[in-house]
Amino acid sequence: MTTAAKPTDWTASDIPNLAGFEAIVTGANSGLGLVTATQLAAHGAHVTLAVRDTERGELAAESIRTSSPGATVEVSHLDLASLASVREFTELWIAAHPAGLHLLINNAGVMAIPRRESADGFEMQLATNHLGHFALTGLLLPTLITAGGPERSRVVTVSSQAHRFGRMNFDDLQGERKYRAWGAYGQSKLANLLFTNELNRRLRQADVPVRALSAHPGYAATNLQSAAPRMKGSNMGEKIMGLANRVLAQSAEMGALPTLYAATQPGLPGGLYVGPDGFGEQRGHPTLVGMSAAASNRADASRLWAASEELTGVHYLDG
Repeated sequence: MTTAAKPTDWTASDIPNLAGFEAIVTGANSGLGLVTATQLAAHGAHVTLAVRDTERGELAAESIRTSSPGATVEVSHLDLASLASVREFTELWIAAHPAGLHLLINNAGVMAIPRRESADGFEMQLATNHLGHFALTGLLLPTLITAGGPERSRVVTVSSQAHRFGRMNFDDLQGERKYRAWGAYGQSKLANLLFTNELNRRLRQADVPVRALSAHPGYAATNLQSAAPRMKGSNMGEKIMGLANRVLAQSAEMGALPTLYAATQPGLPGGLYVGPDGFGEQRGHPTLVGMSAAASNRADASRLWAASEELTGVHYLDG
């Protein structure tokens, strides 16, 4: 199937009818995840809000039902920084949804936070942004296959322009010897693209009817930017980030469009990367964009895959 033509001012109103689709959106209680879940539900999909804070998740679900009467959403607990939580979530979800999963949106993330370790002893940014989603996707893959057909089975992983300064430090993957908050973030976002590219390769090699794509929001105003200054106790940093969001960033509604395009636009082959079409890919409507040479490094993708399997204990699609 050929690549779709470059979209022109594509908006959420161009999302096709998703009646009968099952979707999971991680980190769906605010920001890009909430917008993504809202639009998928508004166009007919049944959406699971996979969130760490279920109370906030229920408030988000209610806001979706209010904005789109008739929308069907549910809230489930998922802490991507805990492999036990990932396994529990997938077991419960698969048991409750025998028809399978059509759209998995790996959206949740943390950005440039002080060094913390996850429940499994992993550096928190790598754990949340990459390893948790790697495990989640692998455990849900059988139900993605069950749903049947590439147009009805997609995995979309949200990366960032920060992948361009990311480097995979395989000798110190967890930042135990040297930790730089932004460096660790860039590494995790580069890992998102290496994962997507390797997953897509393995899906094609195995002739599995699931497609893997990635997207980035440009510079979108969400609470992601203020989390790190808040964790550091920096009121000034939080104010600066808030001001930048108001002055420079595009809305979360615009920032979510690349993800929605990757998830729903008919005819898209796997392996594509979608971002904003404006200057520097910082804002604008969704279009197909390029990625760094490091993100296309097949050897690093294979090495990251092997490391991720070892760390998470999740194995799938040998290749």
